[in-house]
Amino acid sequence: MPSCRFLPAGTSGHETHSGCGHVKRILGQGISAAVGMAISAKLSGDDYRVYTLVGDGEIQEGQVWEASMLAGHRKLDNLVVIVDNNNLQIDGTIEEVNSPYPIDKKFEAFNFHVINVDGHDFDSLRAAFKEAKETKGMPTAIIAKTVKGKGVSYMENQVSWHGSAPNEEQYKVAMEELEKAGEALCQK
Repeated sequence: MPSCRFLPAGTSGHETHSGCGHVKRILGQGISAAVGMAISAKLSGDDYRVYTLVGDGEIQEGQVWEASMLAGHRKLDNLVVIVDNNNLQIDGTIEEVNSPYPIDKKFEAFNFHVINVDGHDFDSLRAAFKEAKETKGMPTAIIAKTVKGKGVSYMENQVSWHGSAPNEEQYKVAMEELEKAGEALCQK
């Protein structure tokens, strides 16, 4: 996104708007909103599913675990939490800053069905979402192991790109590399 973190037309970096029902702003609050939506669906008898995406650095927030505890207690099988596990946050690796590992065991402790996947493998992701939809009596956490900046040579696994936007030349290189990666995916 060429306008990321640039005002007035750009984005803040933590999105606040979209075509979805709710997009979080402050780290840790998205899962709480998602749990509330899943509870609302259960109470009103509506048949919809709620998906929320959290980062592995974000799960250091206590609010994430309070919401997870409630989701497990309420058996919210209409809730899917996707954890982007790329091991990097703004201050370094999550292991250096405040390790949440083992992530899967923590969600299991809150009565979640846990699925570990390669977050870059579309077939694995498709199967994980199917399994989540078929899981009854408990929420699902999909732990997606990813590489931050995947597909852009100078960004992969580089913590410095967590809160930075590329300049025009870097953006051009990134788009060229991503277009080549996209073409390769389409050939499969």
